[in-house]
Amino acid sequence: MTEILVVDDDPEIRNLLKTCFEREGYEVIEAPDARNARAALERGTISLITLDLTLGRDDGLSLAREIRASCDVPIVMLSGKGDTVDRIVGLEVGADDYIAKPFSPREVLARVRAVLRRREAGNAPAARPAASAHEVFRFGSWTLDITSRELKGQLNERRELTTAEFNLLELFVRHAHRVLSRDEIMDLLKGHDYSPLDRSIDALVSRLRRKIDDETDVEHIKSIRGVGYMFASDVRRSV
Repeated sequence: MTEILVVDDDPEIRNLLKTCFEREGYEVIEAPDARNARAALERGTISLITLDLTLGRDDGLSLAREIRASCDVPIVMLSGKGDTVDRIVGLEVGADDYIAKPFSPREVLARVRAVLRRREAGNAPAARPAASAHEVFRFGSWTLDITSRELKGQLNERRELTTAEFNLLELFVRHAHRVLSRDEIMDLLKGHDYSPLDRSIDALVSRLRRKIDDETDVEHIKSIRGVGYMFASDVRRSV
């Protein structure tokens, strides 16, 4: 059964979402604060989190960063702050979607279903040609092992990537030096629900950049103004 963790300091909001989700067959775990949210996540069975941006004394953005640093569970942020900057910041720290209060329970349910669908689709490997027994890509000081799904640095140390980050990096190295629009990226990643205001691809690229650009001054992923992104580094493939 799909478990949803509802993190909100307002008991009425928690009860509203709990009722909405349980009617659709989801199991709901409630958490009024960051401490209880961490305890629920330690169970390792949570499929998605709805997270209020303001949690009394706790900071929802800080909690989102903490969660994203340790696991890849989808996060849907709920907040009374509807400002575009807040929405973009929420996506950049790792949220998969952002819904401003007041909201309709039906809208939240639809958006949660969409995030779960694209997460399920994203867990499938990115589109690829028929692979040989073992496939490895090298760029800069990095080695991306497709078969074992590992990214290693120059000293053979492993860099942790979420499923979405690994799939995006695989997509880029397979299409090196080719400009890809956001639409093409989402199509190639399979199943990503998209709206014109969606910044989740930008947020995902930003997180991936921070992980692969820190060893050198090389900018592997370049932004192409008004179009999308291009993987600018030379890539060597071996099998």
